[in-house]
Amino acid sequence: MAEPLDSAALDQLFRTARTHNKWQDRPVSDETLRELYDLVKMGPTSANCEPARFVFIRTPEGKEKLRPALSSGNLEKTMTAPVVVVVAWDVKFYDKLPVLFPHADAKSWFTSSPAFAEATAFRNASLQAAYLILAARSLGLDTGPMSGFDNAKVDAAFFPDGSCKSNMLVNLGYGDASGLFGRLPRLGFDEAVQLA
Repeated sequence: MAEPLDSAALDQLFRTARTHNKWQDRPVSDETLRELYDLVKMGPTSANCEPARFVFIRTPEGKEKLRPALSSGNLEKTMTAPVVVVVAWDVKFYDKLPVLFPHADAKSWFTSSPAFAEATAFRNASLQAAYLILAARSLGLDTGPMSGFDNAKVDAAFFPDGSCKSNMLVNLGYGDASGLFGRLPRLGFDEAVQLA
């Protein structure tokens, strides 16, 4: 049986972790990005479908491709982040299911219902984005997830063949605490939870 994480680990993952808006001028290595993905891919998804696809934008050229899609409020923090992750979902994620879920014909579950396939892909890619944030924090990185961008422009720039659709962006690197806002309130247990 797994043991609960200690308080320091819980602080790093949740209690003291913050959404960052400013970044240290410190690169994130490709090795760290590989280690990050190797953690993310282990998180559960329905029928092990793993629909998320990630674009790790880390070059000036990549960021310039992204620039026209960003809202003005997200421009500076995104352009200065060491890495910007486009979290997208593969439109035909089910093509990988014979390998990822070999003990059933799971591909047919999705090819027969485009609406079910899209809902499954979007839901599970969102779940994988959350894994990305927690995995990044576990590796000592900071994150800044956001949705203030033009999906159609991101898709045209990074998925021109229509194979994937963008879900969210996550700025990634080593945060500069001088750019943090005050901690915002959270809903209490009785406001958000029902016991049935």
